[in-house]
Amino acid sequence: MGLRTDTVIFFVSAGLTVAFVALAIAATETVDRIFSNLSGWILDHLGWLYILGVTTFLLFLVWIALSRWGHVRLGGHDARPEYGNRAWFAMLFAAGIGTILMFWGVAEPISHWAEPPRADVEPRSEEAAELAMAFSFYHFGLHTWSIFCLPALAFAYFVHQRRLPFRLSSVLQPLLGDRIHGPLGRVVDITAVLGTLFGVAVSIGLGTLQINSGLAQLFGIEESQPVQVLLITVVTIIATISVALGLDRGIKRLSSLNIGMAVGLLIFVFLTGATVFLARGIIEMIGVYLGSLVPLAFWNDTFANTGWQGQWTVFYWAWTITWSPFVGMFIARISRGRTIREFVLGVLALPTAFTIIWFSVFGLSAIDIEREGDTGLVEAVVVQGDVSRALFVFLENYPLATVVSAIAVLIVVIFFTTSSDSASLVVDTLCSGDREEPGPVRQRIFWAVTEGVVAGTLIAATGKSGLDALAEVITVLGLPFFLIAFLMMISLVRALNADYPELRRPQLPHSIRRMPRSAQRARPTPGGPVPGAGTGPEDSPGAPPGERPVGDG
Repeated sequence: MGLRTDTVIFFVSAGLTVAFVALAIAATETVDRIFSNLSGWILDHLGWLYILGVTTFLLFLVWIALSRWGHVRLGGHDARPEYGNRAWFAMLFAAGIGTILMFWGVAEPISHWAEPPRADVEPRSEEAAELAMAFSFYHFGLHTWSIFCLPALAFAYFVHQRRLPFRLSSVLQPLLGDRIHGPLGRVVDITAVLGTLFGVAVSIGLGTLQINSGLAQLFGIEESQPVQVLLITVVTIIATISVALGLDRGIKRLSSLNIGMAVGLLIFVFLTGATVFLARGIIEMIGVYLGSLVPLAFWNDTFANTGWQGQWTVFYWAWTITWSPFVGMFIARISRGRTIREFVLGVLALPTAFTIIWFSVFGLSAIDIEREGDTGLVEAVVVQGDVSRALFVFLENYPLATVVSAIAVLIVVIFFTTSSDSASLVVDTLCSGDREEPGPVRQRIFWAVTEGVVAGTLIAATGKSGLDALAEVITVLGLPFFLIAFLMMISLVRALNADYPELRRPQLPHSIRRMPRSAQRARPTPGGPVPGAGTGPEDSPGAPPGERPVGDG
């Protein structure tokens, strides 16, 4: 067929995807019941493990960044970053949770403010506002990016340092050895492909619902399945074109454009809203996040046991970790040449800082607007449960509401377009097996179309219930990925320990380190010949070449 891929991984993954879509269409209620029971059991009995585990990922990453391995450059001592910091940040953010911030930036804070996660907090109070913002930061800050950063670091090390193929099984090489190239490795990689496809399909589905809500708010376009399928078709076409253009001309340019537009929307809301209130609030929210980070990182709703945490936090972690190999692999692909310390701190700190600012501006503005008067936000999000309309109901309270809402729709379109084409690139890489050369463009196009078909078929056949079924599926699939993440940490430490003698940074002698930098450059490299410092007259510059010693002299 002219494909350059591992036939087992490619065709088994594609076959299982088609089978799931067909089964979801033919027996939606049965599929939903099975996976609902499984996911319910996971949320009820293993929720505490997810809470502890993601916090463990964060602590592990901070430790490894500050450890003796922090200076190790991914790709070797001479490797340098291929992308500047601005392009790097734009791509990793757009491929990560850009769509999710657009979807939940208003909806989550207003939801937790109206219905606090803790029963002892009065709804719509000042304490409820602080708690709502704290949980929003917790859900989309350091913990979420730890889920992305751990596999990204593992991929970056084993691919760029040990020259292993871009496959999830490669990060388990210290534990599995050569079995990563056998049936066991293929099972791991097929699981990664399915998790990526289903996780991105949920994001596409949520984005489609939000775009449809925005168009309904702007132009009165009906919120219906045909419109949503048409939207998915349009976005899939855009993603396919971006995939065909490649990483530098497609994804990089779209990501840079989108992050610029998102920042523009952020600045608009800040300047045209309660600017002084927001400026004070951003600073205060940093303290709220830092003060609540440790308590929330270990909170398990032990005494009240309301089930809230299972529906929100544990579901977020299960969903995020399902498609973390996709984001992790993409980040690793664009991060060659960075040190481990630079990599970890960049992936954790930069997106988290942006997330705090984003939620502070949108979340605090939404709460402030609703406190001043009933604007319909609580009614739409909490009472009606129409989360996808939250952003557009919110923007109606600002100047040029129609124009700004149209721009917001475009931002959502590009955000999940970049997610789709990034996922296509990653899935094609996962299916490549041990091949180092990239496959033909039509392979990546196939996966871009497949992602759109999965989301579109489910919406067309079953509507929101199909997406709910898919959400239950990825909650179940999240468990093996969660266990693999623990193995990643062990594998990475073993590899770094084994490779450290070769990874150690060359050190200059103490006497040279104390010299001025210009004098250091004038001296020879350690271990090289030192003019005039030979062991005898035959080593002096004036000695005839034929009289110089040969060998160990």
